[in-house]
Amino acid sequence: MNRILLKISGEALGGKGGAPVDPSVADALAAQIAAVHQRGVEIGIVVGGGNILRGALFAEAGTNRPTADQMGMLATVINALTLSDALERQGVDTRVLTAVEMNQVAEPFIMRRALRHMEKGRIILLAGGTGNPFFTTDTAAALRAMEIGADVLIKATKVDGVYDMDPLKNPNAVRFDELGYDEVLEKGLNVMDATAITLCKENGMPILVFNLFEEGNLGRVLAGEKLGTWVR
Repeated sequence: MNRILLKISGEALGGKGGAPVDPSVADALAAQIAAVHQRGVEIGIVVGGGNILRGALFAEAGTNRPTADQMGMLATVINALTLSDALERQGVDTRVLTAVEMNQVAEPFIMRRALRHMEKGRIILLAGGTGNPFFTTDTAAALRAMEIGADVLIKATKVDGVYDMDPLKNPNAVRFDELGYDEVLEKGLNVMDATAITLCKENGMPILVFNLFEEGNLGRVLAGEKLGTWVR
């Protein structure tokens, strides 16, 4: 795997006591990512914004859905800037590119520009979702993985793969080593949303779901160790 798209949930950056962003968590993630980058792996990152604001919840409360989703897109930019800063302090050159133009804080996402940054050894953080309402950051991750020609879409979670039920609530949950795209859709498994899974299926993009929050796991996965669950 020479080029990867890493999808990190916004909640992953949250701290204890309900803090939306914990700098120490960002630093720990950045250290793992930087270690892999130093091996020559080209990395794109899509980070969610659910730790700060979930557009869908605001929409349910009565906010106009496009407006609520735009609020969520802005939250992803905050998280991307947080992680970008943590990576820069690890000595890694980064660029934040966003689907929502805000030229004073990030570059607009242009596919060829993103590819050029990666060729120059920079980690790119892709914020703002797809730039459109009604699409999740899962779908944005699938779309960007295809656009940058990633070898795999890696979804980072706090559990070690995909289970038939929530392993944090049920100790009898069974983990899958490998699944097909159709299995995920038919069983309604909580891997990524249906749009993202379908997009990956149609374009042959493999998905790996694993626990990023055990130190060194990202490096182990890229070295070929059998961790997590593959969807392909």
